[in-house]
Amino acid sequence: MIDGRQQTGEQPAAPAAGWASDPLGAVQAADREIARQTALRARAGAEFAATRPASADRQPGEPGAMGEERRAARADVLADVSEWAVQELAVALSISSQAAQTLLIRSLTLVHRLPRTLAALESGALHVGHLWPLLEKVAPIVNATVRARVEADLLAWAAGRVTTPAQLGAKARRMVLARDARDAAGRLTARLRERGVFVRPDAADGMAVLHALLTVPEAQALVDALGRYADALADDPDDRRTRGQKMADCLLDCVLRPGETDLPPVQAQLTVVAGVSTLAGGDEPGEIGGEPVPAEMVRALARALGLLPGVAAPPDDLDSIADPVADAPPAARHADALSSPAAPPATDPVTAEDRALEEWWAAVEERVLAEGWGGAEAPPPEEQLRLWNEEAAWQERYWDDLDRDDHGWDVEPSTGTDPDRIPDDRDEGRGDEQPHAAPTSDRAPVGGPWAVADRAVESAGAVLLDLERALGAAGRAVAAAEAADLADEAAWRQGPGGRFTAAPDALTALAAMADEQRATLADLLDATAGGTLVDRPRIAVVDALSGALLALTDSRELRRVATCGRDACRCRPGRCTHDLSGRPGLGPPPPTAGYRPGASLDRYLRARDRRCRFPGCRARVPRGGELDHDRPWPDGPTSAANLAGYCTPHHRGKHQAPGWQYELAADGTLTVTTPTGLVACTSPPPY
Repeated sequence: MIDGRQQTGEQPAAPAAGWASDPLGAVQAADREIARQTALRARAGAEFAATRPASADRQPGEPGAMGEERRAARADVLADVSEWAVQELAVALSISSQAAQTLLIRSLTLVHRLPRTLAALESGALHVGHLWPLLEKVAPIVNATVRARVEADLLAWAAGRVTTPAQLGAKARRMVLARDARDAAGRLTARLRERGVFVRPDAADGMAVLHALLTVPEAQALVDALGRYADALADDPDDRRTRGQKMADCLLDCVLRPGETDLPPVQAQLTVVAGVSTLAGGDEPGEIGGEPVPAEMVRALARALGLLPGVAAPPDDLDSIADPVADAPPAARHADALSSPAAPPATDPVTAEDRALEEWWAAVEERVLAEGWGGAEAPPPEEQLRLWNEEAAWQERYWDDLDRDDHGWDVEPSTGTDPDRIPDDRDEGRGDEQPHAAPTSDRAPVGGPWAVADRAVESAGAVLLDLERALGAAGRAVAAAEAADLADEAAWRQGPGGRFTAAPDALTALAAMADEQRATLADLLDATAGGTLVDRPRIAVVDALSGALLALTDSRELRRVATCGRDACRCRPGRCTHDLSGRPGLGPPPPTAGYRPGASLDRYLRARDRRCRFPGCRARVPRGGELDHDRPWPDGPTSAANLAGYCTPHHRGKHQAPGWQYELAADGTLTVTTPTGLVACTSPPPY
């Protein structure tokens, strides 16, 4: 067996957990070599594409050229590549055309849009599975500067730690939503138009997979409601169905047999995490069910639930949770949701968005027309057209005269020549005895090959003039649109949304709020459970540098700890001016005396971990269990420093897999050591 460090040529980057020995080391070495070869293939694919330029293909308008729809559907990186390069690659590799096109797009994207990612893949710092989050989330960023910065920060974050593609994808989504909010909103808008339900055959004959492309709140609410339906079914010892099978049956009952079942009503529960700047109108993304989502989607959900002004509180049904989020315009970046009591929403938000777009284009058109069509040195279009017409008339007289002279048409009987005729060298040696037709009052219709050519030249001149005018108008419209966009961006940065987005912390965002916004936020925190809320809104107090959760509290506890606690104190909660240095501050809930954590400790731990703490796992911690003691109870306390959340399989593996070691630090950092000595650490995901 070879050791993972015994490589030929360049030494690959060491895995984050270290090099193993014997067979596992060989697997690590092979994985690094696969990554290196994948990078080499990408570079070679891009070089091959450069040898097959699109200029060699038939151009638009030529017979057999690629159609406009097909050309528009191609990826941007293939714009300068021959359409036949894909087929050539497919034949060379014995793969389908679709697979060849995907490979070519990925190669060109890595080389031209993600050079740091390609270098990391080549060195072994990333493996092939890491490519998809970067290709899907980072590569589509239009602004090259933003894309390069996000790529560099993402690779720096992943360096030196055990990072799975799922974790890298989650981090990439958060970065893109925070730094490329406008384009991300545009991509979300386009994706919303593709919402729907689809079906495809399963690998097993007789089975099929039902897909539903929904927004994150809709999908989370649907899954949570189906899970609650399944959990509410009566216990039957003969019922061998899994929870997932019960959820599938409940879905069928609710859709195909509504009103015919005795399923009890349930209320879906969504865990929504939103910062102060997000609620105030900034671009900082939020989180729904552990998934990062755009800030406007969080605000739309809050408005739909009656937590923010804008819409009335909906009835207690799932449609009221799903529909407003699906229909709300996700890219309403410049709307300040909390600045003042909002008017009732339009009955057709799409129409309102279209109206705003039309008004914007009208303003752009007004600016363009005010500048005039002609440039500083170009003549006005009417003068240009007159010059072109004079030139065309001169050419018509010239060539018509030659044509009539050759055929004996329309010649003056007294002289044998046309008075408007321009002399030609062919006149030499000709006399007046040339035959001619009878004179007419009007010139005879133009005919002959030269007349046809003349008309073609005239038509081409008109087309060129129209093209020149259209190109000039398009250029000025683009320049005006870019200027308007820059002005719009600058105005947004100076407005409330820009100030909240730029705020480095929640206190700065609070200071930038208006009184009405602070009152709205206070009302939200004072909201009680019931109605559309399953639980009270909580306040996550986090470390500004690391994002670690320090405390999970609410408005009542904040008022309680903001008083001195003396019996003689008559100050209102939150307005006590006495010395508070001796009072306990905010922090994790105290330990629980028994084996199971109390409600406040359970809530804190699930908010801290959110997902399974095993390295690389992204499964949710099941509700109602799977909080494991690092040091077994009762030797270890039931406290935040001794508990961590796991999914069921990894919880079982912690206790049953031989040779594994788990160590939980007081700050929540979990260190896992494998039987072969590899070490991986995970920390609670930052806020």
